[in-house]
Amino acid sequence: MGPVADNPDAYIAALSGWQHARAEMMRAAIMRAAPFDETIKWTNLVFMANGPCILIRAEAHRVLLGFWRGKRLRELEPRIKASGKYELGNLVMTEATEVAPETVERLAAEAFRLNAELGNPAARA
Repeated sequence: MGPVADNPDAYIAALSGWQHARAEMMRAAIMRAAPFDETIKWTNLVFMANGPCILIRAEAHRVLLGFWRGKRLRELEPRIKASGKYELGNLVMTEATEVAPETVERLAAEAFRLNAELGNPAARA
């Protein structure tokens, strides 16, 4: 479970060590990619764009970079693992996992585009 935080800045500030550095890097890359709205939902840092789009979740020994349309992003990043019965997908990172800011930015831009094109992934028909 991630840190309990009232806002995105507090979420990042509550982290330490490699998790703080990784989450801070990913947050900056995501915000460079597109005009996301940041919020805290389900104890995660969530980036909204026509519904939920991306999340950062810090856990005891890993950090998740989750995408509501992650299954569609696997061509860009094959390490994204499908999660759940919809289109969710996560890139699971430990301290040893390398991920470049450019990769995160490219994934975020595509996730933003997919939500713009396909609509809110949380809205069920």
